Amino acid sequence: MQILLAVIIGLALFFAIGLASRATLRGLAPAHLVPTFRDMPLTASFGLAVILIYVVVSVLAPVLAPFGESEVMGAQYLPWAAPYHLGTDKLGRDMLTRLIYGARNTVGIAFATTALAFVVGTVLGIWAALVGGWLDQTLSRIVDALMAIPALIFSLLLLTIFGTSVLSLILVIAAVDATRVYRLARSVAQGIVVMDYIEAARLRGEGMWRLIRREILPNAMAPLVAEFGLRFCFVFLAISALSFLGLGIKPPTADWGSMVRENATLITFGDVTPLLPAGAIALLTVAVNFVVDWQLHRASGLKE
Repeated sequence: MQILLAVIIGLALFFAIGLASRATLRGLAPAHLVPTFRDMPLTASFGLAVILIYVVVSVLAPVLAPFGESEVMGAQYLPWAAPYHLGTDKLGRDMLTRLIYGARNTVGIAFATTALAFVVGTVLGIWAALVGGWLDQTLSRIVDALMAIPALIFSLLLLTIFGTSVLSLILVIAAVDATRVYRLARSVAQGIVVMDYIEAARLRGEGMWRLIRREILPNAMAPLVAEFGLRFCFVFLAISALSFLGLGIKPPTADWGSMVRENATLITFGDVTPLLPAGAIALLTVAVNFVVDWQLHRASGLKE
């Protein structure tokens, strides 16, 4: 009965948030974007609302959090009660505060890592497709060799060698994921560089970087934007997994993956507190996928 009630409440919240988000976007959007938001599915409007909430929480974490990020407030594993509305962790730190700061740290680092991976992978992939020859073959064989190694094992190996600072974490995961972005960017660009308008631009004397910036990137943007959303989810989950294993974001910095590990003991006693950061990870992943699905559908030109 309780499970059924939880499902009903969850569906009601989904429809309420989706409808409210769609109406708000339709009211605030410029006139030429109103039809886009009017026809967007509830899943996409729900996803956009969730992403916006995460962004606001990340930016305003010091204002929204009731206590300091690493401040020890009371005894360990206190129950849910004021002033610790979600209880405390094994060191006596406020769980609500840690969740709020975890949004800033986990999401912020994941976004920075994804952006770096995309800049490197996209530029190299389009460059290889445009130049071709020995450059394309060399870069592609290097990427094939790196992709043959399982991503998580490769990341663990590199972090063990270079250390587990935030900078190392960003660079290692960006390097691993840039290989995936390279393959997509190269594949998309290979279908564009053979077009007549690219040949016309070459005959006009346009340089390589101008070709990439003005001719290829605008026509490759739809699949790349969709891949950015999917890649963000993979990076986000990878960082959380590494933190859970103890090789991600280091304490006392709040991170959802390490919060699950630190409070996993409570599951034995039927306490759902460790599921809160896990739920935050799952909710953002689902929300981003909802928006990516919508963008892919729009880019494909398909109609319902």
